[in-house]
Amino acid sequence: MWGRKNRDSRKKAKAALTQHMRDMNAYLHEKNISGKAVTLGAAVLVLAGLLGVRYRSEGSLLPTSAAAGGKELPIYCVQTEEPKIALTFDAAWGNEDTKQIMEILKKHDVKVTFFMTGGWVESYPDDVKMILAEGHDLGNHSQNHKNMSQLSDSEKESELMTVHNKVKELTGYDMFLFRPPYGDYDSAVIKVAKKCGYYAIQWDVDSLDWKDYGVDSIIKTVTEHKHLGNGSIILCHNGAKYTAQALDTMITTLKDKGYTFVPLSELIIRDNYQMNHEGRQIPNS
Repeated sequence: MWGRKNRDSRKKAKAALTQHMRDMNAYLHEKNISGKAVTLGAAVLVLAGLLGVRYRSEGSLLPTSAAAGGKELPIYCVQTEEPKIALTFDAAWGNEDTKQIMEILKKHDVKVTFFMTGGWVESYPDDVKMILAEGHDLGNHSQNHKNMSQLSDSEKESELMTVHNKVKELTGYDMFLFRPPYGDYDSAVIKVAKKCGYYAIQWDVDSLDWKDYGVDSIIKTVTEHKHLGNGSIILCHNGAKYTAQALDTMITTLKDKGYTFVPLSELIIRDNYQMNHEGRQIPNS
């Protein structure tokens, strides 16, 4: 048994180092650094990995620095000893199920985070105000739901700040959580978000509710997800066909597993943290 665990650890370390090498190579090529420098950079990275990479008790890789291969990363999850998780909803289209979702959340006393596009804010201003009044986070999902990595920096900033200002004018609330549409990002997207005062947020548990597989599928996908754990961020969608129907059982099941729901504003680490290669936010010791 010990031998198998040892082999698994070596496999994980090897896979992680390989990924770091790929990230470093891509970064150096992007900066037009010579082939020799690329090779040297990879060799240095391997040495650093051999000397500095280690595992936490949960088996997740700790980084040897705050950067992951020179790439900026959004927050996929948060390292915490407490069984806290965050439930999030992307709101970009309809609002037919908003009332039902809100009633279920209130029933379970669960606070969540809604990431809203500018179009959704314009179409459903009363819902935006209701969500905030019920104690939930308001998050930015861009103005037009475009692939952010394909936009210029000025266009990225406009996508963020247009909806930011709309929500500020409507509610007086300054949003600071941003989820890129489609989960599409690059280093520039993260940097522009930071410039605008935003933490970029992804997820490590995808409900796949947008695929319309059914109520049972959503519940099982979330509650039995291989990445589900302390500090997980769960992705759901407002306006998906079966999400509202699955929500009650999903919340009950996760609570029975010992998890406590908190909004992202309470889960993320605001400062003095680093990111590992998988987008896990780790507090500085």
